[in-house]
Amino acid sequence: MEKTVYIVRHGETDYNRNGIVQGQGVDTSLNDTGRLQAKAFYEHYYQSGFEVVLTSQLKRTHETMAPFIKAGLPWEQFPEINEINWGKHEGQKSTPEMHLQYKHMMEAWESGDLDARLEGAESAADLGRRLSGFVHALSQRPEERILVCSHGRAMRALMCLLQEQSLTRMNNYKHSNTGLYKAAYQDRQYEFLLQNDLTHLDQLKIKIG
Repeated sequence: MEKTVYIVRHGETDYNRNGIVQGQGVDTSLNDTGRLQAKAFYEHYYQSGFEVVLTSQLKRTHETMAPFIKAGLPWEQFPEINEINWGKHEGQKSTPEMHLQYKHMMEAWESGDLDARLEGAESAADLGRRLSGFVHALSQRPEERILVCSHGRAMRALMCLLQEQSLTRMNNYKHSNTGLYKAAYQDRQYEFLLQNDLTHLDQLKIKIG
């Protein structure tokens, strides 16, 4: 079945702005900028013919997709696309020590040690396993135009899985608040048409710049 999947990261939160680690254990709301980003995304894409919106279980994705949900678009939540669990780092403002721990873990992942993890956290392998179930379900869905809202690290892993790439390549995929990845699914393969696209924010920059 042919389909088009739009995958967008949630809008900005105060934790994003202030460099505080969120992860799946911190259920923050959008800030004023995030709500403007969500509104701009809706205004740009509301006529795209979406048949369903799929979000994580966290508020920041719900609030980003709220304009579509309020307009009557069917909505489903999936814990599989929650953000990665960053363990003891969650809710903490990054320190030099935390940054070093994170850097070492990223180097481990990129070298192939996908079981490396921060204290109390998920590993890349853990994240990949739960996202794999979502990818399978997504490919089987009957809708032809699907809107998905998730999180930065989860999306990086998701992009690899959609293209059948190793999670060692996660950092090749950038993610901005409301950055959009658009993928065409045909012959059991996903082809990216847009990557971290922010065209919908052009008018917003004029308004608030």
